[in-house]
Amino acid sequence: MKIEFEKLDEVNGVITVEVDEKDYAEDVKKELKKVSKTHSEPGFRAGKVPFGIIEKKYGKAVKYDVVSKAVGNELYKYIADNKLPVLGQPLPGKENDLNPEETSYKLTFKVGLAPELGIKADKEMHLPYYHIEITDEMIDKQDDHMRTRFGKQVPGDEVDATALVKGEISELDADGKVKEDGVKVENGIVAPQYFKDEEQTKLFIGKHVGDKVVFNPWKTCNGNATEMSSMLNVDKKDVDSYKGDFEFDIKEIIVLKKAEQGEEYYKEAFGENGNVTDEKSYREALKNMLANAMAPETNYRFTIDAREIIGGKVKDTQLPDEVLKEYLVMNNDDIDADNVDEIYNGMKKSLLWDLAKETLAKQLGVEVTDEDYKQTARTLARQQFAQYGMANVPDDAVERFADDILKDKKSIDQIKARTADMKFFNALMQAVTLDEKTVSAEEFNALFKDEEVAE
Repeated sequence: MKIEFEKLDEVNGVITVEVDEKDYAEDVKKELKKVSKTHSEPGFRAGKVPFGIIEKKYGKAVKYDVVSKAVGNELYKYIADNKLPVLGQPLPGKENDLNPEETSYKLTFKVGLAPELGIKADKEMHLPYYHIEITDEMIDKQDDHMRTRFGKQVPGDEVDATALVKGEISELDADGKVKEDGVKVENGIVAPQYFKDEEQTKLFIGKHVGDKVVFNPWKTCNGNATEMSSMLNVDKKDVDSYKGDFEFDIKEIIVLKKAEQGEEYYKEAFGENGNVTDEKSYREALKNMLANAMAPETNYRFTIDAREIIGGKVKDTQLPDEVLKEYLVMNNDDIDADNVDEIYNGMKKSLLWDLAKETLAKQLGVEVTDEDYKQTARTLARQQFAQYGMANVPDDAVERFADDILKDKKSIDQIKARTADMKFFNALMQAVTLDEKTVSAEEFNALFKDEEVAE
């Protein structure tokens, strides 16, 4: 089989494949013999049909399949061996014809070629990188959050925003008096901070042991059957009967006492090796915690800016437009001559970015390994644990969870893409000159809002 490539211009070419009978004759015979083993004909059992009958009946179809497969295999092997930067796939010429009556064929295939991009990731390339200013106010809020998180529930004198309130719940009649035969819960408990109705929450705030509060259980949870059943000790199917007011006789108040700064709290919050020993190191640790928490956002902003700036450098690059459009029409049932221009123009920017990223990744020597995928899974595992307030999870637990993530067929493609992007942008960040700028949280968020307005 003879294959030749002719470059028509910088982004278009044609591959010609010449096929002689000797290139496929033996394979056709092999396939026909396979057919003869499984096909029967009138008067002949499977495996006993004379070869001549099999050849006459199935020869043309088998020949077509064998030649098509052989041409395809050799075509893609030629592209790989010669490292042709083909975009999409080769498109068969309209004149191609595998006429089974012929013994030799000359087939052509149009190919679109990836253009040479004149970009380089080095210190001459400047990209912006934003740092979010961490203010004392932000540190104060983080301090409050941390001390609340590591606080303890203790008896309290007054209902506040954190309180659990225990006492007797009694159903009231239309006149506001306790029903003699109404619902009564001797060991009732409510958490006003979780009420769905703010007015119901306010009824409890500031109250003391011995006070009585008239409230509406139905309004506290928007009539949720499970919550009503739990609060009033009634069957779920009967909760619609209790939309009226109840009286809560407060017997006990449990409030959350925030953790106080000191050696015990520092070790609990940051571990034995956290190097937090006093208020100064504590606030510095909180600042680092905030910076780490914001890193994904600032890094994400870098990817947006990098993509926009690098994409701008290649936006006028010539592509094999007509070949790519034909490829889209051929491979998508919902794309035709009427809408292909619109669809192609919509995806052209993304295609150029993919080519630019591939070019720069090769320059930077970016390679993604199985261990990289594992590290991404570990990060996702720790993030999952963190959502449930579990900061110091043992490594073996993280490892098991990461393994489970990688076994999930629905997530593995996303993990691979995410890992490849992370390695690329990390390498890019090291290679270029970063124009670093510290901005307020408001200014940082405005960067995204400005983009929404522009769109």
